[in-house]
Amino acid sequence: MTATLAYTPDHVLAPVRRRLFGSFVEHLGRCVHTGIHEPDHPTADEDGFRGDVLALTRELGVELVRYPGGNFVSGYRWEDGIGPHADRPVRRDPAWRSIETNQVGIDEFARWARKADVEIMYAINLGTRGVAEALDVHEYLNHPGGTHLSDLRRANGTDQPHDVRLWCLGNELDGPWQTGHKTAHEYGRLAAETARALRQAEPDLELVACGSSHSRMPTFGQWESTVLELCYDLVDHISLHAYYDPLDDDVDSFLASAVDMDRFIDRVVATADAVGARLKSDKRITLSFDEWNVWYLSRFQADPPTEWRTAPPLIEDTYDVTDAVVVGNLLISLLRHADRVAAACQAQLVNAIAPIRTEPGGPAWRQTTFHPFALTSRLARGHVLHTSVHAPTTPTTRYGDVPVVDAVATHDHDGTTTVFAVNRHRTQPVELHLPPHPAHVTEAWLLHDQDPTAVNTAHHPDRVQPRPLTTDTTDGRPRAVLPPVSWCAITLRDTPAP
Repeated sequence: MTATLAYTPDHVLAPVRRRLFGSFVEHLGRCVHTGIHEPDHPTADEDGFRGDVLALTRELGVELVRYPGGNFVSGYRWEDGIGPHADRPVRRDPAWRSIETNQVGIDEFARWARKADVEIMYAINLGTRGVAEALDVHEYLNHPGGTHLSDLRRANGTDQPHDVRLWCLGNELDGPWQTGHKTAHEYGRLAAETARALRQAEPDLELVACGSSHSRMPTFGQWESTVLELCYDLVDHISLHAYYDPLDDDVDSFLASAVDMDRFIDRVVATADAVGARLKSDKRITLSFDEWNVWYLSRFQADPPTEWRTAPPLIEDTYDVTDAVVVGNLLISLLRHADRVAAACQAQLVNAIAPIRTEPGGPAWRQTTFHPFALTSRLARGHVLHTSVHAPTTPTTRYGDVPVVDAVATHDHDGTTTVFAVNRHRTQPVELHLPPHPAHVTEAWLLHDQDPTAVNTAHHPDRVQPRPLTTDTTDGRPRAVLPPVSWCAITLRDTPAP
């Protein structure tokens, strides 16, 4: 089989938004405790943060981290996590049936974020709380000083404001599982009032309204329409969440998960633009895909937690090569929609459905899904190009016939072009042809294994990793053979004219 890509450096879609390479730290399972924070670990620094996890976070290329949830935030009292550690209350977290010690709160997390060199996206509790608490946490985080809560932050050891710019107005409040679940009208009114109050406090904040928890929700579409009609001119973005699970061993559909992500994004864009047209607004709402990943959700639903425990090992999925190829393809989809997707967060960063795994007191290692994220974050620079793919199709149960190859290209001002591509076929290789290039390949990476179920573990942390991809050029066209179930990145640099 043969696939051909078409793009030109002057046919630009949008800038590569660095916020597309976001992650998510929630007080869920071991993401925080024995994930980013473990004071007794051999690599722990003076603040108790694991140095090995910090190093892997930097290597992963994370630019933005959403915090503190997630489902957790809808019952969270932010003030529990500030002040002297001995005085912090221990609480139940009904979202994950866990015990929260509050030994890590916003001040600690902000210190971790500075060390990791990531921006914070802060999520406000609009499940059990509302406008007053939103103003309080904003005053604590962002006001310089001279008020009760800003001076309390300074007394707690942080003299300068945390200066959080990007705020989520709640989390998944369309979902009946969410603490404080609301109708679209109830949530839209609350989001509007909260946004209005926050803009009175600091006009140039970026605010994210809750969209549907996933595209299969019975209220999908109507939820977005109602919410945006109530707060369109007060918010900047609307959220999307999507997790992909190879249900019923339907691997062909699973490998085509990005088709669903594409459709989800396009439908939310259409809904947002329709609301804007009805309101006669010149403003364009952008999207925050602030939860996405592969998640074996059906396993978790079959065996949910029953005991109240501190930092239980929840949803610690071990990812294989197939999962990594899907993650790489989802990143292609996000880049392809960089004109409308302003931010995205892979959920989560450590241990819980995460690219980084740890053992308490022991090693940290890269899961298979770490690699396509790290390489895409490093190599995607400049602008996303309009990219078309001509490829054979393969049938899937969920999405019909889909192209075997999916791809996107980026181009930087220094003459560097990078192509990201996947072969979704389970048994057949594909010969990939790039457009004629007066360029030479500077690096090419392939993520593939003869065993698509191969995984990385603490004992074999490098079983799966990117390896050099062989390329050649015929009639001025660079080409490479992509084996079945594979992801690749190929970087070319313009060759100066003689």
